[in-house]
Amino acid sequence: MTDTQNSPAYLNIDRANHPAVLAGRRSREAVEARDKAAWLANFAANGSVEDPVGPSMFDEEGRGHRGADGLSAFWDKAIAPTESIDFQFEKEIICGREVAYIGTIVTRIGGHISEAEGVFTYKADENGDLEALRAFWEVEATMKSFRPQ
Repeated sequence: MTDTQNSPAYLNIDRANHPAVLAGRRSREAVEARDKAAWLANFAANGSVEDPVGPSMFDEEGRGHRGADGLSAFWDKAIAPTESIDFQFEKEIICGREVAYIGTIVTRIGGHISEAEGVFTYKADENGDLEALRAFWEVEATMKSFRPQ
């Protein structure tokens, strides 16, 4: 029998209150609520988004979006034009100050729907603010899923 009171945090993960889980949940809730101000407020001052990781139509150079101005521009380009974004995560993996989810993000835009299958990570800083959001999904595969609703 394990003594959870004396075991290290990596053997006794508090999934409900883990800082990255909470920061990720706040991020997704703000996106679903279409609340840009709440989404931006969830990030650390030096927070970043790579969605998807690498070059894409949202980030031609593949460097990610950093700081308040970069995050705001990402919202305007990638989130604001959508009708809705639904996060369907099947698996949660917690390591250190990060959490990774395996699943699908379903996006509705212009009467169409697309599904991005991938791995989506959230990293919290020491204050519990979102330090990094990284989304590993293939643009080409997601574009092939694009169809009328």
